[in-house]
Order: sequence, then C-alpha cells, then structure tokens
Amino acid sequence: MVIHVGGLWITSPPDVIDALLFASPTPFSGWGVIAMWAILAAALLVALRRRMRLRPRTWRMGHSFLAVVTVVGTVVHAMLIEGTMETVSKAALCALVLVATMKVMADQRVWAKQSKSR
Repeated sequence: MVIHVGGLWITSPPDVIDALLFASPTPFSGWGVIAMWAILAAALLVALRRRMRLRPRTWRMGHSFLAVVTVVGTVVHAMLIEGTMETVSKAALCALVLVATMKVMADQRVWAKQSKSR
C-alpha cells in the first residue's frame, strides 16, 4: 500500500491530494483512501495493543472490523478501476480475496462470544 501510494505521489501529487480530500472525480479513489486509512488504523491498533490495555475481545473485534473495512474497500476500489486487468479475472481474484477473508473470520470465530474454559 505504501509503495502504491508513493508511486501515485511521484507520478501525480495533485491526484493524490484530491483523493485524500475525497475531491477526486474518479469513483474508485475514495474506496482506496478508506481502505488505506483502515489498514493504517489496524496497524496502529496492533502497535498500541498493550499500551491501550484493551480486553482481548474488544481488541479482536476492533482489529477484525478494520480488517473487513480494508478488504471490502480494496475490493471495491479494484473493481471500479478500468485498466490493464480484464474484468473477469479481476472479479475472480476479488471474489477469492473475499472468500479467504470470510474463511479466516469464520475459522477464528471473530464475532462469536468466547466461553470461559475451566
């Protein structure tokens, strides 16, 4: 993500500023910015996990929510871009990303209440 945004900044700083201010005329840029801020917030949550002294369930729910926002925002961003990738292959890759995310969330039982084991 850093390389992507950095490359965009090198090639067109005004476009990056427009995207960050949600003033870009392209419909996909807003979704990319939302995904970018969500992944940065998730990383910040990881870095500050101990300092914030959040209960494990609260931390897991917050981190998982930000991960879902990142994945959905990224998929919408990618699907709205008309470029070098064919629509069918792009849709297939995006579908695989969504399925993988749902599988991880289900396997980790992120949204399930944790029972106390004795």
